Amino acid sequence: MVESEICSREEGSAMLVHPDYRGRVTADWFNADYWGDKARPVSSGGRGGAWFVRAGDDRLVLREYRRGGLMARVAQHTYAYMGESEVRSFAEFRLLNMLMTLGLPVPRPVAAWYRKLSQVQYRAAIMIEQLEDTVPLAELILRLDSQAWESLGTTIRRFHDAGVMHADLNCFNVLVRSGEYFLIDFDKGRLMKDGTPARWKKASLERFSRSLVKVAGAQVREQVWVSFLNGYNRGMAT
Repeated sequence: MVESEICSREEGSAMLVHPDYRGRVTADWFNADYWGDKARPVSSGGRGGAWFVRAGDDRLVLREYRRGGLMARVAQHTYAYMGESEVRSFAEFRLLNMLMTLGLPVPRPVAAWYRKLSQVQYRAAIMIEQLEDTVPLAELILRLDSQAWESLGTTIRRFHDAGVMHADLNCFNVLVRSGEYFLIDFDKGRLMKDGTPARWKKASLERFSRSLVKVAGAQVREQVWVSFLNGYNRGMAT
């Protein structure tokens, strides 16, 4: 356990909690029904299972881990338990803490939770601080100028130069606020080891490119992509 987390266990579940939220977070926090009218669904992107939550003066986001694709038909909410170190919510919580330490633009993690349903299955959720006054990139694609796309490219390059692999870089996982860009949803993300072939960076950019086409069309993607790559390449580590 590191200084940026506190591990606690209650009622058959386990949690990691940021020290700033010590003594406040309980297992109930990860149940959207517990919040009543203080929780509202996040409407853009994802597979559902995310809510904006008001916890006193704090504005948070609760996100359940849910499967997509064919596996969702079999087990939408459950995952194979391979040991606590492999639990998805714990891994994302710890990764976000590391990225905060690196000074990268990500939301601060509040708490991570999981509950074993059997010896081989678990379900999980995470809470992060809401990045207020941000808008998903998907809603701004047609409104950003070339300078904005260059700035976004430079931001993505910062993550890549730090070895950060985002597993689902798309237009909904980039948030925008007054010329600032943030990445969210680091489920299955990781820090790549030094010396790892750079193919993962190319794959990440290709995934982002496909998302742009899906949301705005191939023609718009062509219009913005040169500016994005100009910023990405200018942001190369020296």
